[in-house]
Amino acid sequence: MLDINTQLNFENIISKKGFLDLTVDPTLDLFYEIEKFKKEKNAIILAHYYQDADIQDIADFVGDSLALAQKAQSTTADMIVFAGVHFMAETAKILNPHKKVLLPDLNAGCSLSDSAPPLLFKAFKDKHPNHIVITYINCSAGMKALSDIICTSSNAQAIVESLPADQQIIFAPDKNLGAWINKQTGRNMVLWNGACMVHEMFSYEKLTKLKVRHPNAKVLAHPECEAPILSLADYIGSTSGILKFATKSIAQEFIVVTEAGILHQMQKDNPTKTFIPSPPNNTCACNDCPYMKLNTLEKLYLCIKYELPEIIMDENLRIAAKKPIDKMLEISAKLNL
Repeated sequence: MLDINTQLNFENIISKKGFLDLTVDPTLDLFYEIEKFKKEKNAIILAHYYQDADIQDIADFVGDSLALAQKAQSTTADMIVFAGVHFMAETAKILNPHKKVLLPDLNAGCSLSDSAPPLLFKAFKDKHPNHIVITYINCSAGMKALSDIICTSSNAQAIVESLPADQQIIFAPDKNLGAWINKQTGRNMVLWNGACMVHEMFSYEKLTKLKVRHPNAKVLAHPECEAPILSLADYIGSTSGILKFATKSIAQEFIVVTEAGILHQMQKDNPTKTFIPSPPNNTCACNDCPYMKLNTLEKLYLCIKYELPEIIMDENLRIAAKKPIDKMLEISAKLNL
């Protein structure tokens, strides 16, 4: 335990910077140290596919939003260290009110989540009183509390299809994912005008040229991408879906249209295959989420060592936000997703 003065000092650092800005001895074997603290504290590290390779390698479990939510619900660990972004750690806390949930950097937000402020969405929702609200998990706890069912890119289409055909639906916050589901299901869901800045950056022109240079490559795209990009894809799916497709496919070359962090797991699972990151409409070689990349191995080490920053949540908000997540997990279990 930290003494009270150290605790207050650390909390002051976090309140100003969002993470523990402390010097880490460069000679430390951080993998060894983190593994030691995991055992001592009965902690589990959950990481998203978009994290840096080192963080994915030290994690106990790497997955997409649905798998991470399921793992957070089922873990017997006393402490959850979430190597992802803020809404993911919030989801873990919603599901585990009596566990300590940590996030290496509180600044690890999400542009998609930011595109749906709860107060504005409530006014939008009130204009559609007969609609069920299905909300993509990439949102704040406040947005979840305004929802009827949460979904992920893995189960969104199945959840929509599980509802009666005449049920009116608001889908938020990702308009691209919502539009793709409308096209797949023939629905006419009302869409909130939100989007992920990373998935909207991919260049149709550059992707077209990349396909010409690699005519045998399969294009794998995330449904958060815009419709013109999706029109060029051989497969459209969640991060876990993209990984599974690449592993099962007889193709040897793939153009990957999602955050570049996923390429680490794709290459680990398929060492003889070639994976090419699709270029965005800027000067970068590939697409990286700046929020995901705020987490580093050093911040992860400090986080698990000092058990800060911690996710704290109002209990009434947690209970309200948990109901639509429970509904998602219930539907997912019933449909064996």
